[in-house]
Order: sequence, then structure tokens, then C-alpha cells
Amino acid sequence: MLSSTNTITPAGYIRFREYLQKVCGISLSDNKQYLVASRLGKILERENFSKIEQLVDALDRPMNAKLKEEVINAMTTNETLWFRDTHPFTILREKVLPEMTAAPLRIWSAASSTGQEPYSISMVIEAFKSARPGVLKPGERIVATDICTNILQHAKQGEYDSLAIARGLGADLQSRYFDKLDDSTWKIKSNLSSRVDFKYLNLIDSFAGLGKFDVIFCRNVLIYFTVDLKQDILRRMHASLKPGGYLFLGGSEALSGLSDYFEIVQCHPGIVYKAKPR
Repeated sequence: MLSSTNTITPAGYIRFREYLQKVCGISLSDNKQYLVASRLGKILERENFSKIEQLVDALDRPMNAKLKEEVINAMTTNETLWFRDTHPFTILREKVLPEMTAAPLRIWSAASSTGQEPYSISMVIEAFKSARPGVLKPGERIVATDICTNILQHAKQGEYDSLAIARGLGADLQSRYFDKLDDSTWKIKSNLSSRVDFKYLNLIDSFAGLGKFDVIFCRNVLIYFTVDLKQDILRRMHASLKPGGYLFLGGSEALSGLSDYFEIVQCHPGIVYKAKPR
């Protein structure tokens, strides 16, 4: 693999940072040259680029859409696990779902990665419907979006190896909600996957076409964006929520300067944000 010293020059790194922020909103800090070199090293070698400036030049050419997709996939962080942070899913089950009785439920899982979050949401819905039959209107849907195309394909398949399936998921839920295909592969049951629609979406683009939602999960992705872009995304998410809809953010994320849009709902433990009327 090419070294960061030779490949990622200071000027080249600045150009790549600016390009990445322009096309997908990810804001790299000043000291991520090694990260860029490690994630793009194979691409640079394959394309015979000795400097990252050559890659940026190639990415600006319209005919290189596939290369652009490959670079974004490589630079996207896809760390995830089942029922990540626990509290949001408890709040969803105990507070949010009991309020969602007027129409078929619509939930958006933004930055859905390999599918653990939307499928965890689907498990919560399934358990809630079993415990309280007839409370939710039939026809609930979960829209799961991500910018990483190969990750979306993985998520659509709904298949996980033994290591991935064990991260945050107990044996009882494994046997209840997954079919074991072989000694090392598990597949999400069709009654859970059938309510999830996976779609490509870049959060810096318009998502008005997705429609209105009762609940949005946008967790552990806004930390990669600038403050201005983060606020822009959150304002547009507010517009995508039905009146009184709920927004879940990651544990290290918080609203800033948007008190006119959302109110904090303390749930002890955990919090959720409720959309204010505008």
C-alpha cells in the first residue's frame, strides 16, 4: 500500500477534503491523512495514481461515476450493531409506539449501514404488536437509507455471519427473528424484512421525495458533518416529520440552535426530540 507521506501531500489532502465534503458532507479533520491513505490505497494503486490530486482530478470527470461511488463507499464509516445504545429502542417501544395509533406507522432509518438499525426497529415493532395486538394500524413501513451502495446491498440480503449476529443480539432473539442458513450464517425472517425498504440517499441532497414520517432515526452520522450542514439536515428532517413526530439522535449528538424546531423529551434514561409545529 502506498504510504501517506508520499501519496497524501498537504495540498492534495486539502483538495480531497474539500471534494469529500462537497459530494457527501463528510468533514475530515486536519490529521486524517493516514486514514485517507489506508482506505484509498488499493484504489490509488489500481488506478496507478501516485498522488491523491490525480484521484481528485479523475473524480471530477463525469464519466467516472463508478469511481466516485467506490471512493465514497471506502470513506464511509459503517460501524454498527443490534439495538445500539439500547435506550432509543426502549423509548420507541414504551413511549413512541403507543402514541402512533392514528395511521400506518412510517419510520426512517437514516444512515442505516448494514441493516442492524432498521431490522432492530422491525423487531421492536413485531414484539409490540405481539404484546398489544390491534394498537398499531396495519401497514407499517421502515425506510432505510444510506450513501454506501455496497453496504445497502448487504443490508437488503439480510444475512449476517456469526460474529455480526452476536453483536448486541441475545440467543433468544436470534432464534426468534432469524433463520440459521448454515453453521456461520443467519438470515432475518421475512416478516421482519418485508416491512423495510432500503434506498440510496445522500443526506446533503433533498429527501422530500421520501414522504412524511412519524419517527426518524438519524444516529451517529451527523458527527461527521459541519455545524451548518448538520443544522440544515435537521431542519429538513423536521419538515419530513408529521406533527408531533419524534427524532432520535446518537448518544454523542445533540441539537444546537434548533430549539424552535424540536423540544427535548426526557425519558429516564435517554432522550428523544419531538417536532414542534412551525
